[in-house]
Amino acid sequence: MNGRIPREFIDDLIARTDIVEVVDNRVKLKKAGRNYQACCPFHNEKSPSFTVSQDKQFYHCFGCGAHGNVISFLMEYDRLEFPEAIEELAQYHSVDVPREKSSTPAPTAEQKQQKADDYELMETISRYFSHQLKVHSDKDRAIDYLKKRGLSGEVVKAFGIGYAPTEWDAVLSTFGRTPEAQQQLIDLKLITENDNRRRFDFFRERIMFPIRDKRGRIVGFGGRVLGDGTPKYLNSPETRIFHKGNELYGFYQAKQAHRNLPRIMIVEGYMDVVALAQFDIKYAVASLGTATTPEHIQMLFRTTSEVVCCYDGDRAGREAAWRALENALAYLKDGVEMKFLFLPDGEDPDTLVRQIGKDAFEQKLISDSVPLSKFFFDNLLQRHHIGSAEGKAALKAEAMPLIEQILGENQRAILTSELSTHMGDRNRHRLEQDVAKANQHKAGAKLDFTALNKAKISPVRMMIRLLLDQPRIAIECQQTNPAALGDMQVPGLDFLTELFEFCLSKPNANTAQVLEHFRHHPQSKNLAKLLGWEYAEENQALVFKDSFAKLLDWHFKSRMDELMSKARLGNLSVDEKQELNLLVNCLLYTSPSPRD
Repeated sequence: MNGRIPREFIDDLIARTDIVEVVDNRVKLKKAGRNYQACCPFHNEKSPSFTVSQDKQFYHCFGCGAHGNVISFLMEYDRLEFPEAIEELAQYHSVDVPREKSSTPAPTAEQKQQKADDYELMETISRYFSHQLKVHSDKDRAIDYLKKRGLSGEVVKAFGIGYAPTEWDAVLSTFGRTPEAQQQLIDLKLITENDNRRRFDFFRERIMFPIRDKRGRIVGFGGRVLGDGTPKYLNSPETRIFHKGNELYGFYQAKQAHRNLPRIMIVEGYMDVVALAQFDIKYAVASLGTATTPEHIQMLFRTTSEVVCCYDGDRAGREAAWRALENALAYLKDGVEMKFLFLPDGEDPDTLVRQIGKDAFEQKLISDSVPLSKFFFDNLLQRHHIGSAEGKAALKAEAMPLIEQILGENQRAILTSELSTHMGDRNRHRLEQDVAKANQHKAGAKLDFTALNKAKISPVRMMIRLLLDQPRIAIECQQTNPAALGDMQVPGLDFLTELFEFCLSKPNANTAQVLEHFRHHPQSKNLAKLLGWEYAEENQALVFKDSFAKLLDWHFKSRMDELMSKARLGNLSVDEKQELNLLVNCLLYTSPSPRD
């Protein structure tokens, strides 16, 4: 792994970028007062609710809630990972991305060029395989196979399907004319070398499926044997540009076919993906001879809200489905769902879609797929018999650690509720207690300050909102530092203090830079909600000070109530009596309570 990208570089990149220009290059914007508007690119709508603020360098959709800075936009719109979005912005400004020192040095210019050459060679060889399908003496045999599988010329062309000749050295003799060229072919596993140092093509007499990464670059191949040879399918081994656990066959094509993918279906083979695409089902992907990995799941849930795993209904298929479920748990946030479709014996998506057609297949996909929760308990209940106390204990022991991995609170709650049902009603309360105990934070008793945040915009939220808009307020209002409130247990106060300290250190930051700094903070989602709330922007420093005064007043009143309760029991110390007198006198001169 390369070193981290310095925070200073990211901040500078955001500062020199106009989000309006970047968004407008992809989504046509129209001026609307101080901001710009468009129909949201992240959901279907007829009236524009997508707003881009040039002042704050921030976008927000009032329809679907999409939000963020220019980096977030590139990640969501172009489907890029964070480092890729940074690289895209850096290229836009013609600057190199620096890396901090790490145990693994950043790639050199030579290494970067090597990768570029690798991608170019893979593309060239893919075109070579496609050409062989048209001109090789064995072409009729290869074409007959594709026709027997029901593939049209259009879909073969769309996926770049080709043919690797039967000769032992077709690729070697064509592309390996120098020692350097041969070494590159060896490194990319396009040719191989035996113990006698004889070199020959890795793929021979096979239908070739180019494997593209999410950016459309060819990184490997899958080959289906024409004859009776083994293995039936052969994938490129791991190389410096190809890692099976990170790639999904057909993923790039699915993204190209759909701006917003309604769902993605995971199938088992190349031919399934291609056959489904021919029937206009262009949202299927296949893992490359490996189980569905956490990296696959993360990539899919960044792209769509519904993932359907379509496997054979035999034991092997169900075991593969369970591994996919286990790998998915940590990425199951609220708003996404995972389903499982198990096909009848002897059927696969390729054969089934040809039998029943597109409409019936998609109807089956909707009606016969089971939600994760059902598959989860169906699988566990096959192993644990809940007719006995021991069986229930074993079910709980296996289920709870898995449920606790789930990211989404609502999804966790649903599975917990279902588990309680299987455990029996008398165990429900105990189960809920166990869950609460597992999730509780190590904290002392807290006073009830919930009333403070019942208003539409509480003092804490208002102060956070103002700092997001104008980080310089922290400098202007240094005397109102929330840290002065000590351990006051008001929701959001800890984050407000953290935000205030950041703004003190970066008073010239804009909204986009503040958001970037707190991108991975637990409160990052709440920031977006606050930014979508409109308020009168006059006298911001005065509003900030007034909100702090309300917090201070609440702090004093709560402490006074605590001391007075203690006084009724006659347990006040001399110092506490003095503190109570001071609080009573102080509150005579403070602003009205936020409860008023």
